[in-house]
Amino acid sequence: MRGPCEKSGESEEQEKEVAAATAAGRPAGVPEAEDSDTDSDSNLETEGTHGLRELVKDTLYLRSCRAHGAVPVSRFLRQGRAPELNLRHRGLGPQGARALAPALSSNPYVKRLDLRDNGLRGAGAEALAHALSKSSSICDVDLSENQLGAVGAQAVCAALMANPAIQKVQLAGNSLEEQAAQYLAELLLAHTGLKSLDLSYNQLNDQAGETLGPALAENTGLTELNLSWNHLRGPGAVSFARGLGANIFLRVLDISYNGFGDPGASAVGEALRTNNVLEELNMSNNRISVVGARSLGLGLRVNQTLRILVMSRNPMRSEGCLGVLKSVRDNPVSALELLDFSGIQVHREFEALASSVKAILPGLCIRSDAGRVEYKKELLAVWRPSLPASAPK
Repeated sequence: MRGPCEKSGESEEQEKEVAAATAAGRPAGVPEAEDSDTDSDSNLETEGTHGLRELVKDTLYLRSCRAHGAVPVSRFLRQGRAPELNLRHRGLGPQGARALAPALSSNPYVKRLDLRDNGLRGAGAEALAHALSKSSSICDVDLSENQLGAVGAQAVCAALMANPAIQKVQLAGNSLEEQAAQYLAELLLAHTGLKSLDLSYNQLNDQAGETLGPALAENTGLTELNLSWNHLRGPGAVSFARGLGANIFLRVLDISYNGFGDPGASAVGEALRTNNVLEELNMSNNRISVVGARSLGLGLRVNQTLRILVMSRNPMRSEGCLGVLKSVRDNPVSALELLDFSGIQVHREFEALASSVKAILPGLCIRSDAGRVEYKKELLAVWRPSLPASAPK
């Protein structure tokens, strides 16, 4: 195919075409009816369209970089039609985010966007919000470790609520406190398509727990939630646990490295009595003593769905582990496959009970400092982004 500016040698090519047509016994100017040529022309037109689109995208990005005084990221210029855009650790900052946003809005190929650790702050999140709200392709976003704060959380949550296509969001390590919890609660109430949310390594405290608990109770869609390494304790932990009891969608919950303590453990035990969907629960390092462990066990006596329970590194001693294990023994319909007491010293009485429980539940793996047994976890069928087989790894 010749471009519109290729004029030289045109008459000579026309004469050759006439001669070839005459030799083939067809009128000049009538193309040969061959499927292969037609397909080839069609492919060239398609490739040309995609090439033009890529050129427009790159030009738009470079112009935006110049306008905002940002250094262009070469990886984005080489992105092409790849479904995953990984720009983590690039030091974009707010200006880099402003430069990237217009080009990202016009990119129909990116499904997974990874901007972890770029110092975006609240201003960068606000710049990206429009692109996230309008994108029809992005379904998985990682904005972890960007110091978003409450301003960034507000912008991101508003963008997510406007885009039901986004189903997985990671906001770990963003200095999110109780003010940000209000925006997160609104997100849980409004975005029914969100399947996975990572809020680990933040500063969500007891006030945040009181805000998030009722929202979790009303949420319809979230299947995986990570709140590990926060400051959920006291009344906030209890309120959150009550929300768990009313939730009917969540299957995987990580609340490890918080401060639930005995009141929180007791509230989780109550939740497990009514919750019939949760399958994985991590409560390690939560200041749970013997009293809290026994209260939690009351829920395990009747729960029929929990497959994995991790209670490692809690000050519950062997007596607490024994109380939990007795509750599991007394539940003939328990679905537990892994009970993890790692980091807790247990006595011989516990070991003897563990052996008898395994006779009743042969599929149960019990971990403790008395003996470590490998457990191969079968991943739950929670939502994960579907990328083409050719996607870069």
